[in-house]
Amino acid sequence: MKHIFVRPVIGTLDFVSFPEFGVPSTLAKIDTGAFSGALHCTDIKLVNVDGEKVLHFTPLGIKKYASQTTDYRARYVRSSSGHRVKRYIIDTAVEWNKKKYTISIGLTDRKKMKREILIGRHFLQEHNIKVDTRINQDLDDERELIR
Repeated sequence: MKHIFVRPVIGTLDFVSFPEFGVPSTLAKIDTGAFSGALHCTDIKLVNVDGEKVLHFTPLGIKKYASQTTDYRARYVRSSSGHRVKRYIIDTAVEWNKKKYTISIGLTDRKKMKREILIGRHFLQEHNIKVDTRINQDLDDERELIR
């Protein structure tokens, strides 16, 4: 019996959620040009609690999603503007197409960006997900700018 593996296919824009923070389905940009992903957060700060460093952050800038973790790492990444910046990275679950995946994602202020969530190629490669630019074209409200 031969097993046929069908790779999941995602569009350049698609809806994802972050169940561990209570973040519901939100439109994300799927960017094969970006190595890692980013989640818009505000109030990103390290706090010393009983001698242990705890990372506090507020996903999407919405207070009801405010979270904290001791499981994080700091890494320098190249920002969209080309600058090298320090970013806190966490591992969490992301849900797409009714399936949960593990993602390492950077926490950063993306309020000046068009999309609050960016999914990069590392996640796509890790989970063997293919990108089809024809999927969800109707969600691309910037199309006329790139023609």
